[in-house]
Amino acid sequence: MELILDRVTKQYKNKIAVDRVSAVLHTGVTGLLGANGAGKTTLMRMICGILSPTSGVITYNGIPAAEEDYRSILGYLPQEFGYYPEFTGRDFLLYFAALKGLPGKEAAEKADVLMETVGLTDVQKKKVRTYSGGMKQRLGIAQALLNDPEVLILDEPTAGLDPMERVRFRELIADIGKNSIVLLSTHIVSDIEHIAENVMMMRSGQLIWQGSWTESDGSLEEFYLKEFGMDR
Repeated sequence: MELILDRVTKQYKNKIAVDRVSAVLHTGVTGLLGANGAGKTTLMRMICGILSPTSGVITYNGIPAAEEDYRSILGYLPQEFGYYPEFTGRDFLLYFAALKGLPGKEAAEKADVLMETVGLTDVQKKKVRTYSGGMKQRLGIAQALLNDPEVLILDEPTAGLDPMERVRFRELIADIGKNSIVLLSTHIVSDIEHIAENVMMMRSGQLIWQGSWTESDGSLEEFYLKEFGMDR
């Protein structure tokens, strides 16, 4: 598995949101660090094919991000994910399974497995409007996993979660990263320091650092906190 970003740029009139970002991602969890407005979401939306780069190329195993074959291997949880409040959690997954083209029997089996995976089996028949913020985030993860994605993109997925939810979420993502390419954006170091094999750091649309967490020998965290003044 190899996701390649080759000099990816996104420009809006006089503003460059992402500036010539190049990286190669393999199986495992990659953390994307940066303050709000650094360009993380724009980069992720290009990786998902929602936005087209002004210049540069994104490919997965040689497949361009704009092609349908690429979308079939992709899972995505945006920073702001829309829910249907009157759906039950299980019905919500079945609805998204239908949108992704899963046959009825397969969709039902997959929904049951994923509700258990994300710890929502006990509330699967309750309406989504009754779910806590953490439960909704877990449901969002479940929908992103319906097609067994080889590439999973998660934009600020721990926003609004309490400490216990964060721990559970990190364990889940670490497990998914054993067989998939996972790119997780955050501005909180502790979200990724124990699960991300690699880290990319953005500032003002540019990639200012990339490499493994271990090779930084702790200096990366110190640099990040000093650079952005962000919390752990």
